[in-house]
Amino acid sequence: MLPAGLVASAVVSASSANLGPGFDSIGLALRLCDEIVLETTDSGLVVQVEGEGADQVPLGPEHLVVRAVERGLAAAGVRAPGLVVRCRNAIPHSRGLGSSAAAVVSGLAAVNGIVAQTDSPPLSETQLIQLASEFEGHPDNAAAAVLGGAVVSWTGGTGARARYSAVPLALHPDIRLFCAIPEDRSSTAETRVLLPGQVSHEDARFNLSRAALLVVALTTRPDLLMAATEDVLHQPQRAPAMPASAEYLRLLRRLNVSATLSGAGPSVIALSTDPELPLEALDYGAANGFKVMQLTPGEGVRWGPGATITG
Repeated sequence: MLPAGLVASAVVSASSANLGPGFDSIGLALRLCDEIVLETTDSGLVVQVEGEGADQVPLGPEHLVVRAVERGLAAAGVRAPGLVVRCRNAIPHSRGLGSSAAAVVSGLAAVNGIVAQTDSPPLSETQLIQLASEFEGHPDNAAAAVLGGAVVSWTGGTGARARYSAVPLALHPDIRLFCAIPEDRSSTAETRVLLPGQVSHEDARFNLSRAALLVVALTTRPDLLMAATEDVLHQPQRAPAMPASAEYLRLLRRLNVSATLSGAGPSVIALSTDPELPLEALDYGAANGFKVMQLTPGEGVRWGPGATITG
């Protein structure tokens, strides 16, 4: 049983998944971060949330961060009689920016900060990816949140036997990241049901080639990003559920900007070697309720004892 008074914190990045053809496998961390502070107490549970989602998320044991903390404590082989969980959220919810993966990873990582103050070993990166992906059901956002930067992830086995793995990619330094975040929200579960259960051999072959090319474009040949971000398996099918995002995506690509839905949408992410987006694209965003910002690649999750993370 852990003593009361242990304090730890974790900082975790947002993430964009799929990047076009890399469905459920390619992810990219974005420097837009949530932070949590975890404290052990003698009894009870207190959850405090500020920032994004503060008036929408539950403040009890069903809160996603709390569930992740409990899972992390169990995996580390320790228990806490009581907890205070303080969340400071900057990642928009239900916009395709990995907010749920960030919540899970931050909870698991904060457990590491607690465990580091005991004789128990912390969870490894491999364990963090596995446990976080079990919550998500796929590893792309979770792996990016854990490792930072760009990642390729994969799943072995099915159901309770599923094993999730990932490796980092060295993102080319010339690539600039632009994110357009709408006011409208979306649910991955709701948009996933729009996807067909079967696809043609031709469409599968198309996306396989583009996903392979995407790894090359992200690491050594950013001039290939337009072709590498083409997709036929999920973005066209999700377009009717988010018409403004779909039109923004079409506009950017007509302007020769390699853009994709961020995860399941409705945010749009553009990858470019130009320092700015075309004026026409910025005007469309402003006129249609998108917040357009340039972001840098996010770091891997950081955790440690105490109430703040430095550096």
